[in-house]
Amino acid sequence: MDIDAGLVKRLREACGAGIMDCKMALSEAQGDMDEAVKILRKKGMATADKKSSREANEGMIDSYIHPGSKVGVLIEVNCETDFVARNDDFKTFVHDVAMHIAAASPAWVSRQDIPEDMVAAELEIYSAQARQTGKPEPVIQKIAEGKLEKWYSTVVLLEQEFVKEPGKTVDELRRELVGKIGENIEVRRFARFRVGDEVA
Repeated sequence: MDIDAGLVKRLREACGAGIMDCKMALSEAQGDMDEAVKILRKKGMATADKKSSREANEGMIDSYIHPGSKVGVLIEVNCETDFVARNDDFKTFVHDVAMHIAAASPAWVSRQDIPEDMVAAELEIYSAQARQTGKPEPVIQKIAEGKLEKWYSTVVLLEQEFVKEPGKTVDELRRELVGKIGENIEVRRFARFRVGDEVA
């Protein structure tokens, strides 16, 4: 089908993908804009997964101080080249994630960073709570695992809903940027400071 150039332009502005990718997505979606966005997002995610094994030793450290100067964040995000580290989209992503951390107060970057004994303790709490329902053990296990997943989504940065775009996780945002830029991008570490907090 013939794809209207105006539609391609709108899709490019919405997703930041290349002209040919936008045309192909619109063609596959038969001109449906929302469906084309989904196709491009899936393609971006697949690209991100392929690039995740590549070394990311460049990048930047950014800071965000919340108005009122009571909360501040330092963050390091890595990419593969110094060229991308100077890219405006990359810089915006880093700053947005720092702002997100100030607002959402995650404790870890990914679930792999959480100490195993802490995960086991959380699971035991949820299992004990589920046992009070009197349900069979396999059901209790599923309930506990479901609560653990929910816990991950509140304490793990990459699994939290992005404050500026609810419905999309921080990791989905990262993977979309990988698809757009073409380099592996990793949130390496962060520190969140709040006035009055005890020093660990």
